[in-house]
Amino acid sequence: MDRVLGEFGIPGDTRAGRRRFEQAMEKRRFEANGEDYKGLERGWYFGAQEFREELLAQARGRIGPNHFGQERRELAEDRATRLVGERLAELRMTPAQLQSLPASAGVKVELARQLRRETTMSLKWIAQQLGIGSWKYLSNLLGQRASDPTEPELGI
Repeated sequence: MDRVLGEFGIPGDTRAGRRRFEQAMEKRRFEANGEDYKGLERGWYFGAQEFREELLAQARGRIGPNHFGQERRELAEDRATRLVGERLAELRMTPAQLQSLPASAGVKVELARQLRRETTMSLKWIAQQLGIGSWKYLSNLLGQRASDPTEPELGI
């Protein structure tokens, strides 16, 4: 505490010193234009992308009732992105190759099913990531029974 107060020229941690510190903080708050702190008003982290990735890694598997909308969405998106990456690695495909497949390709449908089963990502997000035209078309594809003989094969 003495170090913080010392930065403002306040000699000691006393009631008067804390009052002076409060006044100095209020003065800074009123003088600030607010642009430096915009990230704190709406975001759940403040800093570089690397810091965000580090926080997401720490939060995996530990999300609880004290985590809210944006944190949950970003964690879900991070998980979904990893699942897509893992599947592409298994198939030895690039994202561009996946995108170039027909929308009804079995690999896309199966990956979409996995994403719906294991994440909370929207149909719109999944359709966009997998290159399946519209979310409505994806919904129709997912509505088909897996054992339907007219459904495209899983092969590429």
